[in-house]
Amino acid sequence: MPQRSKLQSLALLLVITIGIAPFAYLAAVEIGAAEASQNNVEVEGNADPLDRPVENLSFGVGEHLQFDIKYGFITAGTATMSVERVIEYENRPCYLITSLAKSNSFFSTFYKVDDRVETIVDAVGHFAWRFEKNLNEGKYHAQRLIEFDQRNQKAIYKGDTAQVPLFVQDALSVFYFVRTQPLKVGQSIFVDHYNDGKLLNVEVKVLEKETITVTAGTFECFVVEPLLNSVGVFKHEGQLKVWLTDDRLRLPVLMKSKVLVGSISAELTDYKLGEIEVY
Repeated sequence: MPQRSKLQSLALLLVITIGIAPFAYLAAVEIGAAEASQNNVEVEGNADPLDRPVENLSFGVGEHLQFDIKYGFITAGTATMSVERVIEYENRPCYLITSLAKSNSFFSTFYKVDDRVETIVDAVGHFAWRFEKNLNEGKYHAQRLIEFDQRNQKAIYKGDTAQVPLFVQDALSVFYFVRTQPLKVGQSIFVDHYNDGKLLNVEVKVLEKETITVTAGTFECFVVEPLLNSVGVFKHEGQLKVWLTDDRLRLPVLMKSKVLVGSISAELTDYKLGEIEVY
């Protein structure tokens, strides 16, 4: 892969951040010490092993979040996250969710960024079925496709098949799963995540509460920090923090990562809420 410029790294970071792992980002799930690992699911009779209801009061079809991407005080571009619609996939209701990152007109004159990430997320169990990433950054173009066979606990990537835990997440679905979970200062959420051929584990630490003001308004937030327990883009290379609203919506208000010089951030500028449905 060619050496990336700071702006290219910024766009990649956004995708990872908005996914968590890039938010890349990040499979059975373990929530604190109070719950046993959900990887070990006992199935009785003909029950579907994927029938793990996860209560979602945070997002629904029609939700649209818009962000300014900044390097320090300089706005380099915009990004969006959208819950497009409900589709049927693998005979189950699923959310089609997209994330777009684009450089603004000024930066596009010398380095154009136009990235798209798409995930198909189970609307009942909130795990990943399919992940696609299309990167167009300057002269660099790449496509990534991961398909998850959740029932057989496998991930197919670049023609290779890897064994993964049940309920595994991708780089974007993991963020939406975390939004459905209860948050408490001092506690952590642990999620397994498969991205670019690697199975990683992320610990999402709930650090504190803070009231912050961004373009979209003033919000009371939980400050969380995802930590990748593997060698990866954030391993020993800066600190990522995310501000999620302290209400049922868990809106991402601000995402900030320290780099060697300054910081890169995604700041919420506008949003439209979706319709919450129970599946």
